[in-house]
Parts: sequence; C-alpha cells; structure tokens
Amino acid sequence: MDLTLLGTGAPLGLPRPDCPCAACATAVGDEARAATALLVDGALLLDLTPGPAFAAARAGRSLTGVRQVLLSHPHDGPALEVPAGLPQPARVADGRELALLDGHRVRAVAVDVPGTGYEVTGGDGARLLYLPPGAAPAGLGEADSTSPAAGGPSPYDLVLLDVLARPEALARLRASGAVDAATDVVAVHLDHTVPPGPELHRRLAALGARAVPDGTSLVVGEYHAVPDLPRRTLVLGGARSGKSVEAERRLLAFPEVEYVATGGTREGDEDWALRVALHRERRPAGWRTTETCDLVPLLAEPGTAPPLLIDCLALWLTHAMDEAGAWDDAAWEAGGRRALRERCEALVAAVRETRRRVVAVSNEVGSGVVPATPAGRRFRDELGRLNAAFGAECEQLLLVVAGQALALRG
Repeated sequence: MDLTLLGTGAPLGLPRPDCPCAACATAVGDEARAATALLVDGALLLDLTPGPAFAAARAGRSLTGVRQVLLSHPHDGPALEVPAGLPQPARVADGRELALLDGHRVRAVAVDVPGTGYEVTGGDGARLLYLPPGAAPAGLGEADSTSPAAGGPSPYDLVLLDVLARPEALARLRASGAVDAATDVVAVHLDHTVPPGPELHRRLAALGARAVPDGTSLVVGEYHAVPDLPRRTLVLGGARSGKSVEAERRLLAFPEVEYVATGGTREGDEDWALRVALHRERRPAGWRTTETCDLVPLLAEPGTAPPLLIDCLALWLTHAMDEAGAWDDAAWEAGGRRALRERCEALVAAVRETRRRVVAVSNEVGSGVVPATPAGRRFRDELGRLNAAFGAECEQLLLVVAGQALALRG
C-alpha cells in the first residue's frame, strides 16, 4: 500500500495566515505544511488540503484515479476545494466498514473529539491508522478490534496522528497493542505550538515518532528505522529552566510511568507543598508516584517494569548528605566523605546495570554564585561530581536553558 502525504499540517496550515509568531516565521521550505491530506494508492483520499490537485502534482501524483474522499473532522480551515471529477467528500459513521472496488477496506474508528479516525487495510494486508487533529482513539480499554489482546489483528504498520498535541493517544495505542516497536509513527496536523526544525524533530524522536515533509510518499509496511529511544537520559538545568517539564515530556507517550519523587514532605512549608501539588497536577492520571530516596532497588527491577522518572538527583543528594552527616566539617572528615562517596557510587553502578528506561532530573549548579559556606560549597561540588558520573552512564544528556533543551549527548 502506497501513501502520499499531500499535507502534514494543522487545518489552518503552517505557517498560519497572518500569524506573527516565531514558529510561523521560520516555517519555510520543508517545514511549511499544508493541511493534512493522505492519498492512498492513488484511489482513496483522506481529508483535503487547499489546492489538492496542485499538491498532488507537486508530489508527482494525480487525483484522476481517486474513487473515494473521506473527511476525518469538521473543517475549520480555508474553504474546501473539491477539484472537478472527484467524488463528493463524505464521513463514515463510527464502526462502519467500507469495501472499496480497488481492494481497500476502510473502518471508521471512534475518537474522543468531534471527528472520525480511519483504519485502512490494503490488498496486500498492510494496515494504517489515521486520526483527526487533536484526537485519541476512544474505548481502547474495552474489546477494541485493534487490540491483539482482544483477539484482534496485529499492530498497525503505520499510524498517523497528532502526536505533539495528544501524546497520550500514542500511549493508549501502545497500551492496547495497536502500536509496537515496529510501528512507524508519523506526526501530522502539525501546528505552530512547537517550533519547527530541529526542536520539532527532537521532541518527536523522544516520543518514538517522526515528521516528514509535505509530498512524501511512504510504502506502508516497509521497514523504516523507528527512532531509537534512549534507555537512560539525564536532564540538567537551573532553577525554573523547564528541566522537569522536559523530562516529563519525554515519557508522555508511555502508557505507564513510575514517577519517583525524592523531595519527600516538609511539614509547615506551604511553598514546598504548593510546588509538589503543581508537579502532581501536571502528571498524567495513569502515572504512579513513589516518594523515596532508595533508588537502587527501583533501578534493579526488570526492563518490563514501567519507565522511571526520577525528580530529582539534587534532592536525593541532600538526603544522602543528611544521612552521612556531610554538612558538619568534623563528621565529613571523620567518615562522612567516604559514606557519601560509597552511596553515590552505588547509585551510579545501579544506573549502569539498569534495564529499565530511566529519565532523571538534576540541577546544574556549576555556573552559579560560589556558596558562602563550606557546607554549601561541599554540596555544589558533590552534586557536580554526581551529575558527571550519572551522566556518563546515560545514552542521552540534555541541558535545559530558558525552556530550550540542548543535546549534550545523544
């Protein structure tokens, strides 16, 4: 089954008309995108982009063989243009199946926003799933036909969806078995909410997805290198840099995540309680929170366990220094230094051996003001050493500055 993406953008396109934002200003060349529209084997058209005949011609395709035009969502972009000779666009009721004369089978899939998703099966047995803007499939936890666990078909070969606006939709598909490690996940309906260029592709790769330019043709079921998700990632950044948001973003497309909070509780500290509450509200409902500084046993769990998000190493180090008596100069010299070093080495060794996916957060303190006290300088130095040792065991190392993630490795 051959698929040509006549457009890959949001209904208003990218750049949006008359929008002065930085994302729109830099959406040029391959990063400029018309409204998403898919041409399947030259016979089936899913959604319409403005000027579809010209879009097809630019991609080296023709619309003369199109026998069915299906819409996936209420159209709020530019006025629909239906070229002469094309059938009138239609929507299919949820659950209804169409058998087209050219051998394609189309099933309408219920979604959780106004619109319809489409599962298309080609004559060669290849299968794709296309979801409308801002949509996630509805009812996947029930006896959904896309779930192998429910006795349904195997995972899709290709899935096209609004990955960045609805990463949890990808998580649902993974949880149901409809998406596996071999599924090619392509982002469509791309809008100006995420900067185009390297940042767009970096964020998608972190979710196991990719974007392609308008006019790209794909063979559904053909092997394509799925972005390799790193097992271990360390995210560094200063205060309010966005490091925790970046770490969380990297795991939004996973159906389960164990969020390890190392800060504990601080009785009577209202500001700390507010910070903790804001973090909790930001996490997806399906994530499980574990409040502990005992990280080694968690890292030793099998690779089938949910990914770990550790936030953060600076608070873990504070706890470890408390237990080692490292804040007192005399206790530090009398054995605190050795006790802390052994604790840090055990953590780093556990990271080296872990088979779980891990995203850890830590403060980058080496560029700040030199602390005024020996204990403060000790903490700064030990955190720098811990960050370096922990980061050395990670496939990916990021530094977040002003909300922007800079790849130091991976």
